[in-house]
Amino acid sequence: MIGLFFALAPRMVEEGMNRVLPHEPVTLSAAAAALHADLIVGDLHADSLLWRRDLHKRSNRGHVDLPRLREGNVALQVFTAVTRTPAGQNYEANASDARDNITLLAMAQRWPPRTWDSLAERALHQAAKLRRFAAKKPESLRILRHGDDVPELLAARRDGAKTLGALLGIEGAHALDGKLANIQRLYEAGYRMIGLHHFFDNELGGSLHGTGGHGLTDFGRQVVERLDALSIIIDVAHSSPESVRDVLALTKRPVVVSHTGFRGVCDTPRNLDDELMQAIASRGGLIGVGYWAAAVCDVSAAGVVAAIRYGVDLVGADHVALGSDYDGATTVPFDTAELAVLTDTMLREGMDEVTIRKVMGGNVARFLAEHLPPAPR
Repeated sequence: MIGLFFALAPRMVEEGMNRVLPHEPVTLSAAAAALHADLIVGDLHADSLLWRRDLHKRSNRGHVDLPRLREGNVALQVFTAVTRTPAGQNYEANASDARDNITLLAMAQRWPPRTWDSLAERALHQAAKLRRFAAKKPESLRILRHGDDVPELLAARRDGAKTLGALLGIEGAHALDGKLANIQRLYEAGYRMIGLHHFFDNELGGSLHGTGGHGLTDFGRQVVERLDALSIIIDVAHSSPESVRDVLALTKRPVVVSHTGFRGVCDTPRNLDDELMQAIASRGGLIGVGYWAAAVCDVSAAGVVAAIRYGVDLVGADHVALGSDYDGATTVPFDTAELAVLTDTMLREGMDEVTIRKVMGGNVARFLAEHLPPAPR
């Protein structure tokens, strides 16, 4: 019975949480198919490392694996480590001391015992998983660590390589276990984007879904300063408005909102208000539009494109990107193999090619090339 639990429980949990809505096969116009094949496609957020799957194999569950990424012509994918989520998880308010969902999942998936009571070890374990995938087939997967890695990867893809550029991110800096020194450990493990919060207030300050709504603590300010010093990209996707304002006041570097929607088109507690989104963009930031209900309200290709169009009109085409939240306990209208449906929908709705190229991945490529740490000399 115990063996059956370990064999079946993780699969059953994922099948129930990472769903694709039933739909007819995607039919593309010839113009959309040709354009999509020529795009740089990039996505700022997927939680695929949380689940027990070999990303080199095409799966019939979840949203992302390397075969489907190749089918979707994805060049750049941020893989984000989830280390803790609260029981009763919701977008309105979660207690910081709520029972953690990930502990039982880690045990069921046979993660090492050191991960059972350390969030930092959970992040390090997920980074090691991605490194093993890259070592197994380096022609298929390259982990991006420095700004120069991005143009090198894209040049290789122009010459016919099918290599995916993968960036490691963290969803919530509670993964530091309250220790500033763990930033260096995570950096050395390959992490280059760190979200300050997830679904609850933590040692750094207030979450968008916490109970206090407060800004950064002294520890949070120290973390922001250390991330800046290492050129680690800061993600404020789940940070409270006050925390976001504090970050913008502290850092001169642009930040990202890796997976979100816009309040003006989808007024839910998951989305920051439009004025704050404009402030993020005015500092050179990048905003990734998600595909699930709380982000875009209308869970369809047309709904996602409506959110993208709204964002382009609000903050400018240079500041909008894709931020799927694939494999993040979301129900979506298409998986990563079907991303060309966005290109097709944008073309059908009259969006110009320059804007499509930027939103679908050009902005992600530019941002990472400019703001990842420089390569050591």
